[in-house]
Amino acid sequence: MKRLKQIFATLLLLLSIAQVADAQMNTDRLTAIGRNALYFEDYVVSIQYFNQVIKLKPYLAEPYLYRAIAKTQLGDLNGAELDCNRALQNSPFLVGAYYTRGFVYKLMKEYAKAEADFTEALNFVPENKTYLMLRADVRSLQQHYDAALEDIDFLIRKEPEGASLLFEKGVILLQKKDTLDALDYIQQAVKHDSQNASYWSAKGVVNSMLGREDEALFDITQSINLGSTWAGDFINRGILYYKKHNFRSAMADYDKAVELSPRDAHVYYNRGILREELGDYNRALEDFDQALYLDPENTEIHYQRGITNMQLRQWADAEADFEALIQKYPYFLPSYYLAAQAKTELGNKKGAFVYRQKAADLEKNKEKIQAQQVNTDVQNADAQPQKKDRRREFSNHAAQNQGEMEQTDKYANITRGAVQRKDADVVNQPNIVLSYYAQRDPIRHKPYFHYLTDDINREAYLPSPLHFTIQEIALTAEMVNRHFAEISKLTTTIEQLRQEDLLQKSPKEKEQASHIFFARAIEFALVQDYSSAIEDASYSLLLADNPIVYFCRANWRYKLLEYQRSAGEEITKEYLKLEFEMILRDYDQVILNHPDFAFAAYNKANMLCAQKDFRAAIDYYSMAIERDPELAEAYFNRGLTYIYIDETKKGLEDLSKAGELGIYQAYNLMAKFQ
Repeated sequence: MKRLKQIFATLLLLLSIAQVADAQMNTDRLTAIGRNALYFEDYVVSIQYFNQVIKLKPYLAEPYLYRAIAKTQLGDLNGAELDCNRALQNSPFLVGAYYTRGFVYKLMKEYAKAEADFTEALNFVPENKTYLMLRADVRSLQQHYDAALEDIDFLIRKEPEGASLLFEKGVILLQKKDTLDALDYIQQAVKHDSQNASYWSAKGVVNSMLGREDEALFDITQSINLGSTWAGDFINRGILYYKKHNFRSAMADYDKAVELSPRDAHVYYNRGILREELGDYNRALEDFDQALYLDPENTEIHYQRGITNMQLRQWADAEADFEALIQKYPYFLPSYYLAAQAKTELGNKKGAFVYRQKAADLEKNKEKIQAQQVNTDVQNADAQPQKKDRRREFSNHAAQNQGEMEQTDKYANITRGAVQRKDADVVNQPNIVLSYYAQRDPIRHKPYFHYLTDDINREAYLPSPLHFTIQEIALTAEMVNRHFAEISKLTTTIEQLRQEDLLQKSPKEKEQASHIFFARAIEFALVQDYSSAIEDASYSLLLADNPIVYFCRANWRYKLLEYQRSAGEEITKEYLKLEFEMILRDYDQVILNHPDFAFAAYNKANMLCAQKDFRAAIDYYSMAIERDPELAEAYFNRGLTYIYIDETKKGLEDLSKAGELGIYQAYNLMAKFQ
């Protein structure tokens, strides 16, 4: 990550030299502010500035490139690729765009495309060290080792004592399995830069591969003494200590590895093995449990945990582990014998006999089974990859939120830095509602707007202007008292109106009375008396048709349902079905008469999601986006819905757009699901 930041900092410096001659002052200023935000790692904020520049001057190339850099730092690789494409479409000679897109392709593991872009960049600047090293890297990743060495050797001829170049050549030679020559170049790198921990670490790994354990131990210790915070150094040294039966030092290194990399199943597994070796079975079991939590598909951990459960005489748990192995690898005989032993200890002799008989049958027909495996099982496995259970995956992500991003972030501001590492719940954005109070989003500049509320606010029959929002604020005691006073005042007026036959009044008088009922409905909703709010909204609609009242009544009905659920009230399926029908009917009324009202389509999609009608929900999110192409919440929720139904590519595209439009939590979810 440090290298990634250095590379992009270099690119920003290069790009800052060039200014677009015909750009007006406002776009120049917006671009400059965006670049400053990008430099200071305010990636989400910078994207918003570049969005504004792009909206004003979509023919410029640099704003797309800057936005691509920000998206890359946020892990939105597909979005970054599209922006680079657009930058090159606008300016085919923009070297930085080839470089950035090549870097994105490298992260996407599309190495041939990355090599082509780095080569294109080198056509403009043939001796650029960064581009050559990156091309050598992707060539090596494609196992084109000789071509990679050509790039590195070209640079070494210009800089024969360059430690980083010598090290890179050593790494390529190691990948080429030329271990002795690799060690020679890595040693040269250490000679020229003996304070670089990673060089010592690599030297230790190569010495370990060559069986030179004492030299390897010295090298890795040097790396650690120089301040290495890579968990792999502590794991590797722990393994070397283990081989030398220095269990105390090995355990200390494994503990440090866990501290440095608490989300790595491998470190827990290694420590569990050592704890089991030392007879500390209970704590070994804890490590295997954590390793399986992090890597539930790892059958080796299941096997080792099964053995540990047997040591602890926890026969049922042991049998469950071996059964998991049998399900995954039905021809792994030790699992049957160990499961049989666990069954025997549980007193289930018949079950134990079944396991042993199955193992004997497999042993007897071993050759035939192996042939069948080659011809059928492997082909089926290749042709039919296992389908993920998205429902469980969503639940797992939600459950893991607390621990998943435990690393400390250097920024207190939740929208600054690599926000994809800042935890976000796997839940939809809430309904858009109308209120007198709305929190301003500091990231997103576009307010929610529709002319229908503009008309109401212009008529000024309500005490305050209405605003669309998804971020309602909690009212203070003083504010609540003020709203109760307004309810009392409006109630007096309504009681006077009720003495007359309102339905027989003129259309103008009925409309004015309708406004008063709607005003009180809003007051009731603000103090969370949703039943009274719904009742007043219904009477308001009886007097005069108003799409905003339909919209609000639907929102209040759903809020009432949420309140009833949270209060533990018993809700029958029939009641729930009826309420949802009434909510959807109100949204439909708005959509029918005002098809450009995107918020009604969006809220209806949320209701359909709540009813698990995901395909219909996607249709209405799409309708909302068609009406308002910058409605970020619709992209976000549609993205999650696509992912839930296993259309992950479409889902990630939508989350990318949501992130671009300012919902920074999208980047964390993209990191989880892509």
